[in-house]
Amino acid sequence: MIKHETGAVDPRPVKLSCRNLWKVFGPNARAFMEERKGQVTGADLDRAHLVGAVRSASLEVREGEIFIVMGLSGSGKSTLVRCLSRLIEPTMGELMFDGRDLLGASEQELIEIRRHKMGMVFQHFALLPHLNVLENVAFPLFIQGIGREEREARARQMIDLVSLTGREQRFPSELSGGQQQRVGIARSLAVEPEIWFLDEPFSALDPLIRREMQSELMRLQSVLKKTIVFITHDFDEAIRLADRIAIMKDGEIIQIGTPEQLVLNPATEYVAEFTRDVNRAKVLSAQSVMAEPSTASSSYRTVEARAKIITFAAEIVDSPTPFAVADAKGAIIGEVSPRAVIDLLSGKGLEVRA
Repeated sequence: MIKHETGAVDPRPVKLSCRNLWKVFGPNARAFMEERKGQVTGADLDRAHLVGAVRSASLEVREGEIFIVMGLSGSGKSTLVRCLSRLIEPTMGELMFDGRDLLGASEQELIEIRRHKMGMVFQHFALLPHLNVLENVAFPLFIQGIGREEREARARQMIDLVSLTGREQRFPSELSGGQQQRVGIARSLAVEPEIWFLDEPFSALDPLIRREMQSELMRLQSVLKKTIVFITHDFDEAIRLADRIAIMKDGEIIQIGTPEQLVLNPATEYVAEFTRDVNRAKVLSAQSVMAEPSTASSSYRTVEARAKIITFAAEIVDSPTPFAVADAKGAIIGEVSPRAVIDLLSGKGLEVRA
């Protein structure tokens, strides 16, 4: 059973969802699953010589959030994202996009949805080597039948957005890996997608360039507010980017939650292993380690309840007094002591408030 996060309900509408979604590879897989109404075990699949790449996956992605799917190699995360975009056909289940049954869409309808509402970026940049930067970015608009003047104007806007202005006439072979990935991002954004699928887009990059591209993605998201489904196997990358994370193992979604929820309350030992070595000061908020407010709290320096500990750790460890913790309306709801932060930084403060 999947463990989902608890807490306040996100008021944003659901953009994309799936329910009991399966992708099974092998002979007569669909008939096998339909005959059993999806009620199968791993042993059942093994006996039928079938592979359950995605097993009864259920999730909801809300408008404007970065939803990350992560797991080790072979966990099914890339197969899942291809099912969500119908690049490969799910074996059975429900798949909804903007309240519309995506599995019921015709081939032509699906082509139109992909062309106009979905953007995709993959690990391999897949730039066309004979086209320059401007032409690569404008290419999906050419496929849509948009005139040259309009498509090049929009392509230039996207090139500027990803900070590649001045390189419009260069060819992919003349660009660094990070620049090539920026071109791929600009190309996928040129169609002004409503949902953006990114399948390990930075994993082939050197660490410094990868971090730069993560920052670039966060900057773009602050401007564009896209709905993003992002695939990664790197938990550090996930906690830096995600609003919420789904962790997969053997084709199943094991747990869904915010980075903080996964660190505080791992559902299984498998999830705990992902979070064991994470820098908790980057993940946990002031609210997670606060105590009840004292009568003196109103005179202390104030930090927001959602502020990550890393953002004020250097100041509080040298402070003679605790910091007050305020909610979104500015009301004092607790206080964080220097000792609590020091213990957390040293690895002692592992039992924190959910």
